[in-house]
Amino acid sequence: MYPSAVLTPFYRIFLSGILLGFLVFIGSTYAAVPTDLFRGPVQSLAPMLEKVMPAVVNISTKTEIHVREHPLMRDPVYRHFFGLPKQPRSRKRQNSSLGSGVIVDSRTGYIVTNSHVIDKAHEITVTLQDGRTLNAEVVGSDPESDVAVIKISPRGLTAIPVADSENLRVGDFVVAIGNPFGLGQTVTSGIISALGRSGLGIEGYEDFIQTDASINPGNSGGALVNLKGELIGINTAIIAPSGGNVGIGFAIPSNMALAIKNTLVKHGQVQRGLLGVTVQDLTSDLVRAFNLKNKNGTVISRVQSESPAEKAGLEPGDIIISVEGRRVKNSASLRNAIGLVSIGSKVTLKIIREGKRLTRTAVITPLKVEMIFGEKLHPTLKGTELSATQKNQAEGILVRKIDSASYAWRMGLRPGDIIFSANRYRVNNLDAFASVIDKKQALLLNIQRGNEAFFLILK
Repeated sequence: MYPSAVLTPFYRIFLSGILLGFLVFIGSTYAAVPTDLFRGPVQSLAPMLEKVMPAVVNISTKTEIHVREHPLMRDPVYRHFFGLPKQPRSRKRQNSSLGSGVIVDSRTGYIVTNSHVIDKAHEITVTLQDGRTLNAEVVGSDPESDVAVIKISPRGLTAIPVADSENLRVGDFVVAIGNPFGLGQTVTSGIISALGRSGLGIEGYEDFIQTDASINPGNSGGALVNLKGELIGINTAIIAPSGGNVGIGFAIPSNMALAIKNTLVKHGQVQRGLLGVTVQDLTSDLVRAFNLKNKNGTVISRVQSESPAEKAGLEPGDIIISVEGRRVKNSASLRNAIGLVSIGSKVTLKIIREGKRLTRTAVITPLKVEMIFGEKLHPTLKGTELSATQKNQAEGILVRKIDSASYAWRMGLRPGDIIFSANRYRVNNLDAFASVIDKKQALLLNIQRGNEAFFLILK
């Protein structure tokens, strides 16, 4: 046996070596842990937020409500006989803390917010972080994308820097700033959960950033920023079955919001044009059929006659993969890209046709609603005006107008009805509708009216 006096120093050295090795292992395994974890305070978002939060504002509005009254109350003799005082025909209602906004230009006082935040407002009040309250005026609003621009006095404002939203990646850390439930400026954090979300039916033009950062009522129009304090999106909507945040929020990408902002500042409204194609997303079967490498792009199924697409030489079966150098992921991204192009502008389209990459240039023209008088199609439709349905409606033929003295009216057809099929053939445009009609035969229509669907025979 060794004397204890000799073993004690040895064991100390041995145990110290084991502890040192363990610490080196821990340091190499958890390299992501901040190096100042044991030497100082953990890093904070506070410095970034102190620079950004003055650019996020609270927006409240007043709307004018028209008061309904009985026709007798408008008769001055009736009022005088019963001694009734004259009542105002309208009154203003205060809607406090409706939403948020982001100052994007401190020199001009331009604020970007959501269109639904200022919808039907007669007075708009902006409250800054420093407590100042200013009146705002509407520069322009685009309900299709839910983007609006308002303007305040530019004195002493702080604008937010803007990032290129094309560089975003799923997993990036983000911070949402707004005024949920009227509580005042509130900050929540999370990550980007998904990019390019569309087809949700929230807006007409959708290319949302999805985030799990808490977004609640009142956050609308507020800022979604990266960890550098740069604007990457405008918070706009949530999916909330229970009425509160469940970790699924959506923001309009900064590139899209700023492009619409510039158009609104220049023209006061967004004048969208027409390319003139019907497109569909690429499925696995279509990818194999066209011998493609992936599903990126959208395939043309129909080219409208005398449209910019036809004049540019586009054909059914062409696959559009980019617009003005920006990648087209699906049919929704093509619609968004064309929707941001000014009328009269030239756009460069890259397509794939029979395995070859080609370039085509189209000049965007104003949107035209294809409309036709019903009697040109079938004698029983005399007195009706028909068109293809517009966006946000089920695809079919829309009854725009109808003469109340017409045969079709007497048989039950009404304005706003959507014709889904004719003579048992599905129809989604006027050409398809005309192709299945025989003027000498009865016309069997499948009609949707609100939540109801029924058949109607015209003969």
